[in-house]
Amino acid sequence: MSDALAQTTAAGDDALPAGPSLSPSRAADFMTCPLLYRFRVIDRLPEPPSPAAARGTLVHAVLERLFDEPAVSRTPQAARSLLSPQWDSLVAAEPELATLFAEDADRLSWLAEAHEMLDRYFTLEDPTRIEPAHREMSVQAMLESGLTLRGYIDRLDIAPTGEIRIVDYKTGTAPREEYEARALFQMKFYALVLWRTRGTVPRMLQLIYLGNGEIVRYAPDEADLLATERKVNALWQAIDRARTSGDWRPRPSRLCDWCSYQALCPAYGGTPPPLPEEKPVVAPLPTPAVPALLPTLVLPAQRQDEI
Repeated sequence: MSDALAQTTAAGDDALPAGPSLSPSRAADFMTCPLLYRFRVIDRLPEPPSPAAARGTLVHAVLERLFDEPAVSRTPQAARSLLSPQWDSLVAAEPELATLFAEDADRLSWLAEAHEMLDRYFTLEDPTRIEPAHREMSVQAMLESGLTLRGYIDRLDIAPTGEIRIVDYKTGTAPREEYEARALFQMKFYALVLWRTRGTVPRMLQLIYLGNGEIVRYAPDEADLLATERKVNALWQAIDRARTSGDWRPRPSRLCDWCSYQALCPAYGGTPPPLPEEKPVVAPLPTPAVPALLPTLVLPAQRQDEI
């Protein structure tokens, strides 16, 4: 492993940077709705667990553990056998997950859907032919602007010749073509982190949608990643302006149907709690030199697979 890659694997939420930092999930929150970002990041309001999110976490855990097995043993039967013990581990770590199902029949139906997703995975990839370089890889890189990007990559594949493939599992369905750019933002975010730490543009970004059995692939180039860097810097500037002004206005969309905070949202007649007292925040990033090049932050609304 190179020194640069070692730096990415050692960093994560357990060692957060002192300066401004952004993950793709929180970036997506702000682009979806600034008030959602505020509730999650500033107020840190709890959210009840949902069956869909829990199933995503479970399927991710099973696919991660599957690659602990020898290649010849990575079969659909082996994946299914991991479901129950992985669910028990998740419940032990987060006991509130046990309250998701009022009846055992509901839990069994939910597990059956997870079975289907795992079976579908084997129609898309042959895990006996894959040896991931990293799984659930924590990555972190500081941009020249001073903004630190951080997150977790589901799987990183490195070819013998050095080409990098970033793989992300989604338990939702593939987006329509007009929304693919939104789905790929997370992947370009990770590609930017690896480029800034390794100096190599990943060869392939691959989203595996287990909800409907589709794969979305994208080959980025330096221009893509430079545009992504401008975008995340502009996004942090917008977040900092909202933090300074206290203006965390909602952005109603179809995604509101799945929001845990509707009762507190002014768009639905609610009242947000008072803003908490914040410690002084680090100085904002310098204003980009060419504002005209900054991309818009308002993207088409679509339900997003958070896991």
